[in-house]
This record gives sequence, C-alpha cells and structure tokens, in this order.
Amino acid sequence: MTFDGLMTHAVVNELNTTLADGKITKIQQPYANEVILTIRANRKTYPLLLSAHPSYARVQVTRVPYANPATPPNFAMTLRKYLDGAILEQIEQVESDRILRLTFKSRNELGDMQKLCLIIELMGRHSNVILINLETQKILDLIRHVGVSQNRFRFLMPGADYVNPPAPTGLNAFTTDLGTLDWLSYYNEDADEQIHWLQQQFQGMSRESALELQTRLMDHDNYLAVVTDFFKQFDQAQPTLTIGEKKSWFTAFPYQSLTGTQSHFETLSKLLDQYYLHKAQRDRVQQQGGALIHFIRNEIQKDEKKLKKLQKTLKAADSADDYRIKGEILTTYLRQVERGMTEVTLPNFYDNNEPIKITLSNQISPSKNAQKYFSKYQKLRNSIAYVNDQMAKTEAELQYFYTIMAQIEIAEPKDLEDIKAELQAEGYLKIKKTGAKKQKRYKISEPEVFYATDGTRIFVGKNNYQNDQLTLKKAHKTDIWLHVKNIPGSHVIIDSPTPSEQTIQEAGNLAAYFSKARLSAAVPVDYIQVKKIKKPNGARPGFVIYEGQQTLYTTPDEALVQKLRNKPVQA
Repeated sequence: MTFDGLMTHAVVNELNTTLADGKITKIQQPYANEVILTIRANRKTYPLLLSAHPSYARVQVTRVPYANPATPPNFAMTLRKYLDGAILEQIEQVESDRILRLTFKSRNELGDMQKLCLIIELMGRHSNVILINLETQKILDLIRHVGVSQNRFRFLMPGADYVNPPAPTGLNAFTTDLGTLDWLSYYNEDADEQIHWLQQQFQGMSRESALELQTRLMDHDNYLAVVTDFFKQFDQAQPTLTIGEKKSWFTAFPYQSLTGTQSHFETLSKLLDQYYLHKAQRDRVQQQGGALIHFIRNEIQKDEKKLKKLQKTLKAADSADDYRIKGEILTTYLRQVERGMTEVTLPNFYDNNEPIKITLSNQISPSKNAQKYFSKYQKLRNSIAYVNDQMAKTEAELQYFYTIMAQIEIAEPKDLEDIKAELQAEGYLKIKKTGAKKQKRYKISEPEVFYATDGTRIFVGKNNYQNDQLTLKKAHKTDIWLHVKNIPGSHVIIDSPTPSEQTIQEAGNLAAYFSKARLSAAVPVDYIQVKKIKKPNGARPGFVIYEGQQTLYTTPDEALVQKLRNKPVQA
C-alpha cells in the first residue's frame, strides 16, 4: 500500500485529534530525510515523525527509538530557532493530495508573535519538508534544496517564494457530491479501465484504493451508497495490516480486495510503525553501513575463491603416491632406462606388473629423473599439512564473515558502530587516526531487552561484542543461555535460573528470529545454563563452546517478537 491522498486524509484526522494545540518541546533530525517533532498535548508526549524519504515518505506519531547524530544538521538547527516552544494550531491536508500543512504560532527573537507553516510534500523521490513564513510566504529552510537545474517549475531554496506544486487532477472525494459524477461511463469500461477511471476522477487515489472501490462496486445496484460508505470509512479508521504470502499492505480499514492474514491496531500511527519498522530500518542500515557491507562481501568472495584454490591443490596432492611409485619403479629398473629417452614403459610391481608409461626428461640422467619424481612426491606430501592448515583458517574466517553479515541483517543503525569497532580490533579495518593524543576507549552498546509474558527479562545481543559482554560479563551463572544450533545468530539470556516452559519457548523464538534462520520453520535452538558456557583462549568475539545442552524447535514469529518488546501490564 502506498501512502496515498486517502490515507493522508485519515492520518490528518487522527493527528488533529491527538496533537491539536500541542507545544513543541524537542526537535531532532536523526536521518537526512527525517525530522521528529516532540509535541506535548493533552498531558502526553508524542514524537511526530515527518519523513521525506524517497521510498517511505509519511507523517505519523512514532514510538520507534531513534539515535541522533553527534552534530545536528542545519535544517534541525533552523527548526529549533523558529519552532522551539511553538504551538501547533492546525494540521490540514491540501485538497485530497499528499500534502500536509502544519500551522504554528511562536514568538521571534523580539518577542513578537509570528505564524509559521511546515509543509510536508509526500511525493516519492520529490518528497520534502519545507518551513515557510506565512506572512511573507518566503521559504525559511527545507530538508531538500532544489535548484532551477533540478526543477524548472519550482525554485526550492531558502529565501525563495514558496510555490505550490502543480494542482492535482480530479475531485476531492470528501467535499464533492458523488452523485454528480458520470457513473454510467464507469460501468461502460472494462475492469482495468474502471480502475483507471476512478484514479482520474478522484484526487490522491492509488491503484490499490481504486481496486478496492471497484471490488466493492461489483454486484451492487446502489453504487452511490457503496461509494459514499467507502470514503466515509476514512473518517472512521480501523487501522489494518494485511500480510500476504509475498507482500504486506497497510490500510485505513480492512480492504476486501486484499488476501492474507489481517491484524488490527488502535491507531494509524501504530499501524505505520509496525509496517515500516523493518523496511525503513533495513534501508537505513544499507545506507549507513554501505561501505561496511561492501567490504564484508568482498572478503567473503576472496575467502570463497581462496578455498576453491586450496581444495584444488589438495586434490592434486592426492596424486602424490603416483610420483613415488614412478620414482621407485625407475630406481628398480634403472639399467633399462637410457639417457635421452622421453618416456619408458616398465612393469608396475605395485599392480601385478602391469605395464606403466613413465614420462622422462631427455636433458637429465635416468637416476635424476627418478630423483625428480621423488622430489615432486615429497613436495606434494609436505604441502598437504600446509594446505589443510590454510583451509582450516580460511573456513574459520569465512564462517566469521558469514556471522558478521548475519548480524548486519538483523542490526539497527546504532549496532553498526559495534561491528565496525570489532573489525578494527580484529585488524580487518584500519582505525582512523584522530588529533587526540590518546584514543578514547570504545563503549559497547547495550543488548536489547525483551519481556516474557510473565514479565521475565530476556536479553538479546545483536553483535559479537554485545554477545560476549552479555554472556561472559553481565549474565548470572544460573541464567539460561540460548542460541540457534550451528547457525550464526544472537546470544539470548533469560534473566532467571528457573524460567517457565513458556518463557523458554518465547526466548527460543527470539533466538531463532535474531539469526540467519529467521525465515525458516522448525528452527533448532540450544539452551543451557550460563555456567556451562566456555570461551576458548584466543577465540574471536562471540565464539563460545558448550556441552550438555537441551534443544527446542520453534518457528520465528515476528508478531510475537513485537509483543515481547513491551513490558506486560501486571494486573
């Protein structure tokens, strides 16, 4: 589902109910395209996310924690200058388009009241967040600067006059008399053209919404009642997440045209948090950790190539005995070999005296030919131990990088620094020199905390540093440790010596979910007391050994994982 004009209408209704007359208490810009305004309204605090992300543009209240950069971007500083302490007067939608206007009143440096407006344009790669002075209609600042060379129609730079985007075609379904439309022409079209017709008639209607309305109009004589009821439901939202086999959709209410498992939410904001949680997070990890991911992939490719070469060398070493046999046969029948011969056929006493052809060099004596075969044999024999040693090292390194890549797949943006620090410590990445005389000691981020149904805390390490710290330093010896069997994944600790069976199953589900097997079914998970976990001397971060474990089987459940993030309310 796209964040179309109809969804925008529903979100605006919800935000006006929640945030009207609220006061801005904090302004943050955790990422280049996203701003969070913390608004205090009705004695509650609401983090309002304004996203101009090319793929995930939206406006919503979010409860997802964000890590802020050490230095705030210029746009955030401008917003703090003008909007810190400002009162939100109104949130409105421009017609039925994907444009929101947040009107504020605040006092300037002289104490005079001023009217400001934040305009959020949710238009894919052209999305933007623009701060303007309502009296002058001048742009004060914006999250994406757009020069004349990029857009001839609009000059979007600080100090320029704000120009509205091209007006949308079609009618505003929420203010139009739906009975005045030429519905006869709609019914004269085929199925695909009907969808196109609906999109042309109504502003901000995505193909998914047009398909839903078409589905509802089928086999109904009273088309006007159907259409009226459809648009009315956007004012009476029933936030719904539909998860199909290959795709999921968020909608303001249940769509009949979508097939899959439906989940319902209290608010549209909670629905959007759930839908975008992993999509947006994966995108941020890819953006911030792009160089890191590229490096690891290159290292994996190098090790895989090296392993193939070593396997080829080892296979060649398997023929070492052939050289020894030929050397011994030449030595035995030396008198039958004359100098200058390029080959000779002699009886193989290792194979019932069957004739064997032996290639010779005509530049050296028969005895030196025999010695040459013995030398080749010895060289190959000596290489076996070296090759086996190199193969073991390469395979260990390959598994290590596989583990790192699996950790990146489940990582949040803040976890990337831990992974980077580990690779620096292991000597794979160079440490950038700073002007400081002494390098600051790196502080490892904290593992994530989950809560079992009975309230028991469950800790999950997201990378090798966190895993080591959690298992070897923070956990009590009597706590229960869990990890997927023979697969890269997180260390999981149950903060209890005697957890219930349900808690163990829930922790096992977390261990399976935060592993390379998160998309598999019936994942084996080992569990054992922490005191039985050992770390070999010189082992890499995150590597441990254990014996005497028990094993459970579980299928990762994302809905359960999200549930366990919240501390249960005790009756």
